[in-house]
Amino acid sequence: MKQGRTDKNIGLATQMLALEKVEGLSYHIGSQKRVLITLLIAVCIVVFTAHLPVLSAQAMLVDDSQYLINNLLVRNPSWASARRFLTEVWRPSSVRGYYQPLTMISLMVDYAFGGRPNNLRPFHRTSLVLHIANTALVVVLLFLLFGNSWVAAGLGLLFGLHPMTVEPIAWVSDRKTILAAFFTLWSLIFYVRFARNGTGKLYICCLVMYVLALMSKPTSTPLPLLMLLIDYWPLRRLRWAAILEKLPLFIIGGVFAIITYISQSRTAGALLPHQHEAWRVPLIICHNIIFYLCKILWPANLSSYYSFPHSIDLSHPAILIGVIGTCILVLLLVVSLRWTRIPITGFLFFFVAILPTMQIVGFSQMIAADKYVYLPSLGLMLPIAAFLNSLWIRASSRQLSVRGMMLAICIVVCICCEFAGTRRHLRHWRDSITLHRYMLTINPNSAGLHSNLGVGFMKSPSDLNDAIYHFRRAVEIDPLRALYHYNLASALARSGKTKEATKHLREALHLNRNYIPAISNLARILATHPDSTIHNADESLGLAKRAAQLTGHRSVGVLDTLAAAWAANGYFDQAAATAKKALWVASMTNEQQLINSITEQLELYQQGKPYYEDPTRREVQSATDVLQEQLEVKDDNLGETPL
Repeated sequence: MKQGRTDKNIGLATQMLALEKVEGLSYHIGSQKRVLITLLIAVCIVVFTAHLPVLSAQAMLVDDSQYLINNLLVRNPSWASARRFLTEVWRPSSVRGYYQPLTMISLMVDYAFGGRPNNLRPFHRTSLVLHIANTALVVVLLFLLFGNSWVAAGLGLLFGLHPMTVEPIAWVSDRKTILAAFFTLWSLIFYVRFARNGTGKLYICCLVMYVLALMSKPTSTPLPLLMLLIDYWPLRRLRWAAILEKLPLFIIGGVFAIITYISQSRTAGALLPHQHEAWRVPLIICHNIIFYLCKILWPANLSSYYSFPHSIDLSHPAILIGVIGTCILVLLLVVSLRWTRIPITGFLFFFVAILPTMQIVGFSQMIAADKYVYLPSLGLMLPIAAFLNSLWIRASSRQLSVRGMMLAICIVVCICCEFAGTRRHLRHWRDSITLHRYMLTINPNSAGLHSNLGVGFMKSPSDLNDAIYHFRRAVEIDPLRALYHYNLASALARSGKTKEATKHLREALHLNRNYIPAISNLARILATHPDSTIHNADESLGLAKRAAQLTGHRSVGVLDTLAAAWAANGYFDQAAATAKKALWVASMTNEQQLINSITEQLELYQQGKPYYEDPTRREVQSATDVLQEQLEVKDDNLGETPL
């Protein structure tokens, strides 16, 4: 009887001790959450303060033309425009590139709230809010993985303040990077919670966020592989069941990968690996791995335009350093497996996340970009978080050791340096000319930068000579690009050097016979120039017809030129009919100046008179603008139900 009572008392005591432990753990988690919320607020305030000058930035880069300046759907916010973005899957008409409807809709909403090419504040405001949210999500994800709010907040702050995050925020058309990261981080958070709780609702939320990330930017495609790496470490649940549960994610990712390739190749072009030399892709990957790691560790001389080396082989120092550095890095990671799986998992997370931008499929004229490391940098934080967490645990049991204090000081110094670096880099984004001049100091022999700077100078008549100088430099550096000849021709025509302008337009057509901007503008000069030594009505009509055919008779500028060419040849009825169609298309853009110009020309054609113009007074679009002009205007009512 006594023994039974003793056993009962021991059992009761054991239960009481277990209950006390559970209550203690609950209190610990609860206190950690309260600390986490306080730290999140502080982190968000610091990140907002560091990036605040971005709200007044007015710099624009080349892609901003197709995403904002010349995007008919973005500039006409409506449910019809949103429907176009969502349903044009295989061949987007509003942007030359891959399927990214949520990005375009977000820019359209900003336009509805007052965003304009001369007022970028609404666009930057949304991007900054998204970046602050992403910083908070990084903190939450690290907390869920390692359970230490202070470590999570410190690394989240390093993420949010890093100078390489300036580009995705300040570059309007790079909204896609921040938006895709937002949904990707949510998907990872839901996944970690699902992996620990096994709730089906969390898995569905993870799946939905993955789809939204892919609809923002397809660089989120490798997310299922990133989840497998997290399963390997730190979750340590990598089994067949964990692989099979991601099968729906892999299927969705595969479908979007096919959509991305088809939409990109149909609208902007894509080069497959077999179209290059066999060693090109491995060399670029080795170069980029070391390049990005160096920029993350020492973010100096950051630029939005890193051009390809003049030769992709071991004779180039940067390529050679990349190969040697990558070999040493891989060797060290393999050796580290003898003790721990942490470093190689963090590196593989970084590598897999950044792999879609490594130019395996060629899609860009730049070998690298700051924006590409925005989300992949999270992989490098995982080993650091594990290291700091282990130090924290050891230090907490010894009254904050000297080592712990020194580590905290190092983190604070890094945060201060990042804050200063971000503020310094933001100054370059004050306006387009300032930004391009800065980038030319880093890469003075970049034809693309000279051309882009020339486009910036073209906006002011007083800077026309500067525009011509930079366009000439672009042609000298790379004479085989039709774009550079076209831009130089545009500036020369504006300055009254029309004969030289036509020479460069013909050279652009020699390099690319279907280059629509060159065809259309050469046709316009030949049709409307008052000088008989330049005027050529027959040739202008042939060129204008070809341009109209290539654009499907849906480009305002090309239709306007075709009408002038008809009139130059005495076909005034055809000229009037074409001008009316151009007027109908122009009416959808709400550009009153363009509508007035076409209306004045239409009146001339109806009177049986040709149209002549002074090229020095005509606003000639840059080639980038013309190429990205809306070429497929459908019969939707774009004014329907404004958002």
